[in-house]
Amino acid sequence: MRKKYLEFSGVKIVPVWSDSMGAKSFSIYVDTGDIRILIDPSASVMHPSFPLDEREKGQLVDKAITLLSKYAKKADVITITHYHYDHYKPSLLEFYLGKILLVKNPNQYINESQRKRAEEFFSLLYKHLTQKEIKLYKRQEKVGIPDFSEKLKKALSRDYGDYNERKKELIRKGLSWISRLSEKWNNWEIIPELDIKGTRWIFADGREFKFGGTIIKFQEPMFHGIEFSRVGWVIPIVIKTHGVKILYSSDLNGPIIEDYADWIIRENPDILFLDGPATYMIPYTLNLINFRRAIENLITIIDNVDSQIIFLDHHVTRDPKFRKRIKKVYEEANETGKKILAFSEFYGKKPLAETLG
Repeated sequence: MRKKYLEFSGVKIVPVWSDSMGAKSFSIYVDTGDIRILIDPSASVMHPSFPLDEREKGQLVDKAITLLSKYAKKADVITITHYHYDHYKPSLLEFYLGKILLVKNPNQYINESQRKRAEEFFSLLYKHLTQKEIKLYKRQEKVGIPDFSEKLKKALSRDYGDYNERKKELIRKGLSWISRLSEKWNNWEIIPELDIKGTRWIFADGREFKFGGTIIKFQEPMFHGIEFSRVGWVIPIVIKTHGVKILYSSDLNGPIIEDYADWIIRENPDILFLDGPATYMIPYTLNLINFRRAIENLITIIDNVDSQIIFLDHHVTRDPKFRKRIKKVYEEANETGKKILAFSEFYGKKPLAETLG
């Protein structure tokens, strides 16, 4: 019989869909008894090199959306940790109606493409609810740039050997990019938080929300992958409820950044949902140095968290050879008695990419 959920101290956790099941996604459902939470309910078609024809890829997206719709109907709270189509979709407005939406702030710590997508989404949602155009506002307070030398202290002080000079140049360019981008944040009109006809959207970056005995904590924006990634920022989630802690990484890509691995270890969740490095993009958008960093960080996390079950999916399971590429991670888990699972494996199936590769 297909398992429907993982139960931990009375809390029900469902790995709804992720890449190992054949469509890009990273969505979980949590029923704490106080509140029902659906994290990032969307799915997108796999990349062109994924070994299925386009018709089959499309069918898997449809299957994912059907399943996500089931849990969207049950949920009280829906999250959007960033505006990539495998984490949210403007076309799925019915998912969000009548819900509390805890979402990434679209007005700052966001790149231009995600801002455009967010503006489209909130405009469509507002118009659906009111039959009117959404009104944006002028910013009253300027957005500052944080001290990344403190926020990324470990990553930025790492010795990269022969790559040191190149790394310094990339950091310099990254800081310059954020400086230019911050000017746009300060000039964009503000997309407002709103509560309309029982549909409420709240910008969740760095905030905590309490529902009975359940706390949903969102991190301050973290880079999507490497330091100063042009892909933008995400807001990982920690759910604390009835003595259980669940951590959902969103798209940290490993994590690649050592400071983010340290944050996961400090949180020390009981159940950990990690997205892995995009090994299918080696050596293009993922170079070998950053790939090795992700492996080292995954091993460090395995060694230092109490979680006996670590879900590792999204990005990494798009690669038919992912298990071989991250072999050291599985070996470390075996040595420490931890279990690493892709979503498909929770349901008794091999990751689809492996079966096709």
